[in-house]
Amino acid sequence: MEKITSPDQLKALQDSIVAKRDPDKTCITICAGTGCLAYGTQQLIDSFREEIGKRDLEDVVDLRTSGCHGFCERGPIVVINPRKIFYQKVGLDDAAEILEKTVCEGEIIDRLLYVEPLTGEKVTCEDEVSFYKKQMRLLLAQNPEIDPKNMEDYMANGGYRALAKALSTMAPEAVIQEIIDANLRGRGGGGFPAGWKWDATRKAEGDIKYVICNADEGDPGAYMDRSLLEGNPHAILEGMLIGAYAIGSTQGYIYVRNEYPLAVTNAALAINNARELGLLGDNILGTDFCFDIKIIRGGGAFVCGESSALFASIEGRSGEPRAKYVHATDRGLYDKPTTLNNVETWANVPLIIDRGSAWYQSIGTEGSKGTKIFALVGKINNTGLVEVPMGTTLREIIYEIGGGIPNKREFKAVQTGGPSGGCIPKEHLDSPVDFDELTKLGSMMGSGGMIVMDDRNCMVDVARYFLSFLEEESCGKCTPCREGVHRMRLILDRITEGRGHEGDIETLEWMGEAIADGSLCALGGSAPSPVLSTIRYFREEYEAHIKDKRCPAGVCKALITYTIDADACTGCRLCVKPCPVQAISGEKKKLHVIDQEKCIQCGACFEVCNDDAVRVS
Repeated sequence: MEKITSPDQLKALQDSIVAKRDPDKTCITICAGTGCLAYGTQQLIDSFREEIGKRDLEDVVDLRTSGCHGFCERGPIVVINPRKIFYQKVGLDDAAEILEKTVCEGEIIDRLLYVEPLTGEKVTCEDEVSFYKKQMRLLLAQNPEIDPKNMEDYMANGGYRALAKALSTMAPEAVIQEIIDANLRGRGGGGFPAGWKWDATRKAEGDIKYVICNADEGDPGAYMDRSLLEGNPHAILEGMLIGAYAIGSTQGYIYVRNEYPLAVTNAALAINNARELGLLGDNILGTDFCFDIKIIRGGGAFVCGESSALFASIEGRSGEPRAKYVHATDRGLYDKPTTLNNVETWANVPLIIDRGSAWYQSIGTEGSKGTKIFALVGKINNTGLVEVPMGTTLREIIYEIGGGIPNKREFKAVQTGGPSGGCIPKEHLDSPVDFDELTKLGSMMGSGGMIVMDDRNCMVDVARYFLSFLEEESCGKCTPCREGVHRMRLILDRITEGRGHEGDIETLEWMGEAIADGSLCALGGSAPSPVLSTIRYFREEYEAHIKDKRCPAGVCKALITYTIDADACTGCRLCVKPCPVQAISGEKKKLHVIDQEKCIQCGACFEVCNDDAVRVS
């Protein structure tokens, strides 16, 4: 493609790409996100290509490898368009059958259909799968429509139309005002209004200003930003271009953790393609606007998700935060005015400029507009990425989209906001999910992690786990975080080991408040949240550990004993084989016994027993 030198030329190119595509032609779309690739999708893609060649179907069938479809648990995912036939858990041997039966003969392959976990119903159409049906997929919707390595796919879906609109019809101040009017709040965790951040950067003194995309996603179980950057990198580039035009920047950076190799590869290819087309570089779309983007790969330090630590890392220094009275909009990267937003925030920008702030304002709650992507993981039937309007309740997300709790277990809590977030109990399941409501509940939106727990999760152990993660990820610069989090973790260790004593709960509470008040950055400031929220909602579990030396959930090894109920045991011997220390004995069809001196409380017998004969006390 030739370089584009005007908005009219861009429009003509988009029209020509759309014109040469047949919307009625069969297109087999295969998810090639990281999750599905781990299931062996690349071999499946190769198998489809081979079978298409064998049958001389190149002119009849298109094959598209797309970004993440969101329903990661069901991979590999294959969708047959335009009928939107949804096949899940597709194997290598299924490629030939799909081409033969579904593509050539129009038949549905029953065994590859998704079965609804609550009703047992088999679903044919992707749009009717409950996981997708209840979502509002504004950002994720393009992932299945786009091969991230094929720029024409993005152009065919209106790519860079918002940029052309901004450069040709809007002054920089008007762009900023549109983002302010939309009330786009940062999706990286803080929820600060993006438009006001842009406005402050534009008004800051200095000719050199920077735009940064924070793709250093480090929360356990979170992969929203990774999937957007992998699956639709041009959307992030377009958002950054619009932001750079608005604030007067000529240089941008994408800071992405090195553990995201596919995101790095696809983003780098998108940058090169955009440069070749004249959408990055000098005199973009025939204007005097010049802007380019570089990729910086981070080493995976969780603290580098914090803005000032991220700046230090880009500058080649140790990733440590600085005092917050120095604002990035005045003195950010290289002490120059800087606007930093995360991947999801930048991806929203083209939508707002293209469709208008009034449209965006119509979605969400009064204080939180638009949609939010969550990584729904843990004890949930439907694991994956969920995009819903702000204000959707936890119950709707967990039960109507997530399909409820596996094995008919009881929901206990959901942890939102990553390792620094809080745990929300079942009595608040009907709470709307937005920035302000989650804060009221003692948690936060964070970047969008959502970990579901059932009645077999010990909340004291959960708090200990997240605190251990934050202790390891602390940069160690300030004493409250470095020493305080460590000391809180030691207390939790004692409690889970049966060595807790009266006053530990109160000590944890006042230490948590002191650490939150005294820490230099948001990592330390929010680190006590898992502990404080679990004490707030599950205080009785802490008391059981300390006073009764008992773990109600049966998790903390020092506080539990496994026994076999004589009335329930059928002597099936299922519990014998998985025991790693041969602590279980008994003849077939007779009562089995656990040798308590040998037992290491691993729980293997408890997990495999079909008769509910293994008991935890």
